[in-house]
Amino acid sequence: MEKGENANDFGRGLDHKDDDFDPSAPPPFRIAEIRAAIPKHCWIKNPWRSLSYVLRDVFMVFALAAAAIYLNTWIFWPLYWAAQGTMFWAIFVLGHDCGHGSFSNSTLLNSLMGHLLHSAILVPYNGWRISHRTHHQNHGNVENDESWVPLTEKLYKSLDQGTRKLRFTVPFPLFAYPFYLWSRSPGKEGSHFNPYSNLFAPNERKDVITSTLCWSLMAALLIYLSFAVGPILMLKLYGVPHLTFVMWLDFVTYLHHHGYEQKLPWYRGKEWSYLRGGLTTVDRDYGIFNNIHHDIGTHVIHHLFPQIPHYHLVEATKAAKPVLGKYYREPKKSGPIPLHLIESLVRSITEDHYVDDSGEIVYYQTDPELYKSLKSKAI
Repeated sequence: MEKGENANDFGRGLDHKDDDFDPSAPPPFRIAEIRAAIPKHCWIKNPWRSLSYVLRDVFMVFALAAAAIYLNTWIFWPLYWAAQGTMFWAIFVLGHDCGHGSFSNSTLLNSLMGHLLHSAILVPYNGWRISHRTHHQNHGNVENDESWVPLTEKLYKSLDQGTRKLRFTVPFPLFAYPFYLWSRSPGKEGSHFNPYSNLFAPNERKDVITSTLCWSLMAALLIYLSFAVGPILMLKLYGVPHLTFVMWLDFVTYLHHHGYEQKLPWYRGKEWSYLRGGLTTVDRDYGIFNNIHHDIGTHVIHHLFPQIPHYHLVEATKAAKPVLGKYYREPKKSGPIPLHLIESLVRSITEDHYVDDSGEIVYYQTDPELYKSLKSKAI
């Protein structure tokens, strides 16, 4: 077997750039020191500025749709699908900011804009907002994290062969988000639409009902429009861009927590802390898309301080880097199109299959049989 095809080759320390640095070691700084390094104005939320981004994105959505209807050529449609799906993703990020409260200091404005933005792209705002809050509060925790959580070896081996191949073969994981909304990840129960799901506390049920109702109204509107203008046109105008948006979402969120050149730790028990978990997140450079999707690739500081508005994340990160030291991983510079990230995605999904059932500091391991099967198909 060639080097790199054995499961042991994918444990701690593969591709170390600095053999003297252990990313799982407790950092020599506190979160208060990072906070103190960030300029005070970076915490200020300007609702008018936030609304200007909404206006920009909504204008682009309608302008692209109008151009597609007017031109209506198969030369333009693929360009439209890529561009409109990207704008759906940008709108999602603004709704995501509403969920964190970084859109404005007004709970009412955050809730109103969050419901409008997320319902428009078929995301249940409150259901997702609450589960995403759980993700941020438990980032890097094998047992309690909510987003792209590692499978334990026992759970991984309980999956049938077909499910394993589907889960770890690109591009299938890029279509996971709608399934996650309905039924979460393997090993977890509940739905983002069900107010009685174990995702939610009893006092959050009314919020979940509200967002599920808004989602249902949007779904009903899309069905009505399909009858009014025809299902083929609605598929081209909305369906394919929505699929592109889902791929963007899964692509970006996965790479925020996976695929770095050096294996990064996951934690359990007393070894986990909010700071150590947050330091396992990864910043990414998306080239021309950085501004379009509101610098969501500037992710480490966002995870540690989700109250910082997106338009201050780049400045806040620059200020925090001297404190973070080697715990901050400089993103690889992208060309206009972030094609380099496709390699990171494929490598990680091909190699990162499960973590040990026990242990408080664990790293992704590789199933050698699945790895060989995936690699042979890629050749």
